[in-house]
Amino acid sequence: MGDTIPAALAAAAQRYGPAPALVEPAAGRWSFAELDEQAGVVARAFAASGVRPGERVAIWAPNTAHWVLAALGASRAGATLVPVNTRFTAVEALDIIGRSGATALVVTGPFLGVDRLAALRAAATEAGVPLPGLIVELPSPGSSGEQPGAARHSASAARGASAAALAWSALLLRADDSVLPDISPDDVSDILFTSGTTGRSKGAMSAHRQSLAVAADWARIGGLRPGDRYLVINPFFHSFGLKAGILACLVSGATIVPQPVFDVAQAMELIARERITVLPGPPTLYTSILDHPERAAHDLSTLRLAVTGAATVPPALIERMWSELGMETVLTAYGLTEAVVATMCRPGDDAHTIAHTCGRAAGGFEVRIGDKDGEVLLRGPNLMLGYLDDPEATAAAIDPDGWLHTGDVGRLDSRGYLSITDRLKDMYICGGFNVYPAEVERALAAMPGISESAVVGVPDERMGEVGTAYVVRRPGFDLSELEVIGFCRGRLANYKVPRAVRFRAGLPRNASGKVLKYLLRAEATP
Repeated sequence: MGDTIPAALAAAAQRYGPAPALVEPAAGRWSFAELDEQAGVVARAFAASGVRPGERVAIWAPNTAHWVLAALGASRAGATLVPVNTRFTAVEALDIIGRSGATALVVTGPFLGVDRLAALRAAATEAGVPLPGLIVELPSPGSSGEQPGAARHSASAARGASAAALAWSALLLRADDSVLPDISPDDVSDILFTSGTTGRSKGAMSAHRQSLAVAADWARIGGLRPGDRYLVINPFFHSFGLKAGILACLVSGATIVPQPVFDVAQAMELIARERITVLPGPPTLYTSILDHPERAAHDLSTLRLAVTGAATVPPALIERMWSELGMETVLTAYGLTEAVVATMCRPGDDAHTIAHTCGRAAGGFEVRIGDKDGEVLLRGPNLMLGYLDDPEATAAAIDPDGWLHTGDVGRLDSRGYLSITDRLKDMYICGGFNVYPAEVERALAAMPGISESAVVGVPDERMGEVGTAYVVRRPGFDLSELEVIGFCRGRLANYKVPRAVRFRAGLPRNASGKVLKYLLRAEATP
C-alpha cells in the first residue's frame, strides 16, 4: 500500500504497539495496535455493507473517537472520506453529501439539542433527493453506548434512502472476513469542501501520499513525538484537524485526544487530567485560557507546543504563552484547504517573527508573491489534485504553470518568511488609497485592553469607503470609541484610521476560526 493512510496506521501499530493512540474518556482508550485492529473491523463492516473501493463516505459529526474510527475504517476499505462541516445546516450538509456522490453517511446522534439525522431526512424529503443507501448513526458525544432510538425507523425517510439508520454497534456486527482492497498512494484519500462563506463551497481533492506528506512535515517541524498527548480542538472536518491532527499523530506516535466542542473550562480540565502537551488552535483559544478566572486552579504545566495562525497574532500573546503557560515552542503557520500547510515558523524563531509572519515554506511548497497585486502564490507536490467535478474553478485557481492563486495578499522577507497582509477581497479604498484591514488590526492588537479585532470597509459618500473596527475588550478594561480611534491616529495614516468602533463580546467565526467579515460588513453597512 506504500504511502497510504492504512499503511501509516499499520506502521504505527508495529512501531508503537501498546502506546496510547486515541483517548476519549467517555468513549474509551485505544492503543496503536488496537486502533489498527479496530479500523480493520470498521473497514470490513463497511465492505460487508456494500461500500466499494473508490466510493465516498461522508461524516457529519463533531470530534470524537468514533469519528477517528469511522474515518480510518473507511480509508482502509478503499473509500474516499468526505468530512462535512458540523456548523452546516441540514440543507447545506445535504448539498455536500449529494454533490460528493456519497454512498454512505456516518452522522452523529442527537448533539447540542439537534437531531441532525432527522433534520437531514426532512431536508431530503423537501428537496425530493435521496440520501445515501447506508446511514450509520454514531453514539452522541460524551456517551459510551448507543443512544435511544439510534436504529429507529422513519416513515418520512427521503425517497430512495434507507428507511433505517444502523447504530454504530450494528454496523460493526456486519464485519466479516472479507479481503480488503489494495490502495495506491495516488488514490484520492479525501475531499474537503471549502467553507463557502463567500460563495458555493468547492471540494478540494487530495491523494493519500499528499495527505500523509503534509501531516509528516507539520509533525516534523513542530517536533511532535511519541509520548505527546495532542488535544485536537480544530474540527476533524477541517484540513487542520484531519491532517495536522489525526494524521500527524499517526505518523509521529502522539496520542489523539479529541474535544467535540471547545469549552475553555472543559479544555483546561482535559489538559490537566490527560497531561496534554500539544495544543494547536486559533489565537482566541489561547486568550480564552489565559484570561479565564479559574486558570490558576488547573495544572497546565505539561503544555509544550502550540501552533496557531491568523493575519494578526499579537506579540504580547506569544510572550504570554511562553511566560504564563510555560510553552516551550510557539509557532505560527499558514495554509488553506487546497494546500493544507504551506508555511511554518521554526522552533527558535523570536516573538516578532512568530507574531508577524507565518514562517517559511513547508511541505515541499514554493512560495512567491504575484507582481501585479501582491497575491500569495503556491506550488508544490502537495497541492490539491483539483476541485471535484469543477474543472473551470480548478483552472481559475491553478494557473498553467502550476501556481495556486490563494486570494491572500502578502510579502516575503529576505529570509523567505511570509507575512499575510490581507485577503484581496477584504481590501477597501478610502479616498483613493488602498487600506488593508489586517494592517489596522495589527495596530489595534498593540493596544492594551484589546483582546481581538476585525476591521471592514463600509460605503461612504465622500471617501468611497471608510473603516469600521469591531473590537473585543479584554476582561477588566473599559475602552471607549474615542480612545481606540485616538490610539490608531498615533500609529496609522489618517485614511487607515477607523471612522467607527463597535464593541462586541465576540466575533462571528466559521468552524476553522476565521472571522466572517461578510457578516460584519452587512451589520456595519447602513
